[in-house]
Amino acid sequence: MVKKRLNDPLYFREIIDRISLLSMNSQSAWGKMDVSQMLKHCDLVLQVALQKTELPRIHILLETIGVITKMEMYVFNNGIPRNMPTFQKLIVNFECDFDESKTNLLKTLEEFRAACENGRLPERHRLFGNMTEKDWQFLEYKHLDHHLKQFKV
Repeated sequence: MVKKRLNDPLYFREIIDRISLLSMNSQSAWGKMDVSQMLKHCDLVLQVALQKTELPRIHILLETIGVITKMEMYVFNNGIPRNMPTFQKLIVNFECDFDESKTNLLKTLEEFRAACENGRLPERHRLFGNMTEKDWQFLEYKHLDHHLKQFKV
């Protein structure tokens, strides 16, 4: 079973190509966000890995659940569950410009790729605990894949 990661040029390109299939009229199969909000949300989540957005501390019990979820995703190579709770700071429930959101996400993806190549990803995540470069690359791929499937691409 292949574990796709954003540092692999093939899977990085796959994500870029899927994003390019989106339009401002793309409809969600589930969830509350429209396509512009989803793009903005994905951008914000990548900014956590780039240390441009800091998440608040959480209760140790929630972090334990996050660490177990990370391990489960690795073992079973499954995706992120639908309607999974997220940090308030990463919730996008305001109007967003589609073109701006898409452009910013693509730019942040390039920054993430550079951070992967230069070994500049953080060693810890508030929810998932200790993180390796492979953890970031795997989980960020899974997050983007989850939301692109949400919009049927």
